[in-house]
Amino acid sequence: MTSMAVAQKPHAVCIPYPAQGHINPMLKLAKLLHYRGFHITFVNTEFNHQRLLKSRGPDALNGFPDFQFHTIPDGLPPSDVDATQDIPSLCDSTTKTCLVPFRNLLAKLNHTSSSNVPPVSCIVSDGVMSFTLEAAEELGIPEVLFWTPSACGFMGYVQYQHLIERGLIPLKDASYLTNGYLDTVVDWVPGMKDIRLRDLPSFIRTSDPNDIMLDFCRGEAERTHKASAIIFNTFEDFERDVLDALSSMFPPIYTIGPLQLLQDQISDDGLKSIGSNLWKEEPACLEWLDLKEPNSVVYVNFGSITVMTHQQMIEFAWGLANSKQSFLWIIRPDLVVGDAAILPSEFVTETKDRGMLASWCPQEQVLMHTSIGGFLTHCGWNSTLESICGGVPMICWPFFGEQQTNCRYACKKWGIGMEIDNNVKREEVETLVRELMEGEEGKKMKNKALEWKKRAEETTGLVGSSNLNLDKMVNEVLLSGKSIN
Repeated sequence: MTSMAVAQKPHAVCIPYPAQGHINPMLKLAKLLHYRGFHITFVNTEFNHQRLLKSRGPDALNGFPDFQFHTIPDGLPPSDVDATQDIPSLCDSTTKTCLVPFRNLLAKLNHTSSSNVPPVSCIVSDGVMSFTLEAAEELGIPEVLFWTPSACGFMGYVQYQHLIERGLIPLKDASYLTNGYLDTVVDWVPGMKDIRLRDLPSFIRTSDPNDIMLDFCRGEAERTHKASAIIFNTFEDFERDVLDALSSMFPPIYTIGPLQLLQDQISDDGLKSIGSNLWKEEPACLEWLDLKEPNSVVYVNFGSITVMTHQQMIEFAWGLANSKQSFLWIIRPDLVVGDAAILPSEFVTETKDRGMLASWCPQEQVLMHTSIGGFLTHCGWNSTLESICGGVPMICWPFFGEQQTNCRYACKKWGIGMEIDNNVKREEVETLVRELMEGEEGKKMKNKALEWKKRAEETTGLVGSSNLNLDKMVNEVLLSGKSIN
């Protein structure tokens, strides 16, 4: 009887794109599926598997009998385990080399007499790992693509083909980056008003017709049509216009976010203990915040991939110092291009009573902390959602990809952000930080962020749309046994 029961358990293989901002939401989703009765196989690249073991301890990925971690190679030559890998090379490599090892892993899992796990019944893949669609088709099982950016960011990628066809990209030459061309309004994008070229995901900013990222993003968006369904880590109220437009263009779309609020409802402590940070967290951050007044600290973190010049870091530092606000600043070891991320000793001395520096932290907990009053961010989608969940307004310094689109929406549509010029100057940092923490505009943004927080909590409640959508997606797609289109 027992072996029959095991055989009936659905088995989802979850495979994120191998970068921190993609692994985090996929792991949350995997836990939610496990909680709903799935056997889970979570697939990391060998490189990131080693990084996770280094940051979280040698037993961190042992998992459980029904939540297992497996690896495939990413096809890149070995590099320093602390390095953030080069994104274009990684995109090129995953597209060209990962299908065969992924196929082999599925075959091994499906050899149920030796693997002792139920046969693979569905695949949940990152939207930019669409080579997996081929494997799902061969096995005749459903595959859901999880696009981890915002829906508005995804809509931006969907436009790449149209922009090429209309001759708007690639750019004629590098002067188009500075001559005002990027301010051209693109008025034909469904569900997106007043969007300029500069607000679309930044890989269009190239004059090379063979640019890897331009071609990669265009191709991945195109192949999304072949999925059984698409999921976004967002909620209906937040991106309604874009979601409505996308739903008439693509396979069924399910909004199941913010995933962190759904994950918080899981009562299984074992599952909760599986973490996904590729850097070692410094829990002292939270102890330091406990000593601060409510809404008094600016949290500064530019995510896992953003890099800056030494000069930009110095401008941010003195802007923060001169604002006289308390701050918690996360400085990754690889934050500064080609240089150690070292701040001037005068800055450290000047701010020692009100500033804390750390190399990584548990960001969700930090943004939920009552002492955090504002967030200086690169506008990655996970960071934007985590800011909403904490009811925290933002100063936005987008770096690349769809962070530009998120920034535009945060500042112009959601009312929770102020943009900082890419060519960062300490005076502007000081002014914006003061406004965020003490000014009228800052108060308005805080109220708006708290409104969105309330809506996010409602949408992930028992009868909220995101919670219901997750169950619908499971029943209508993952358990349906219907293979991909």
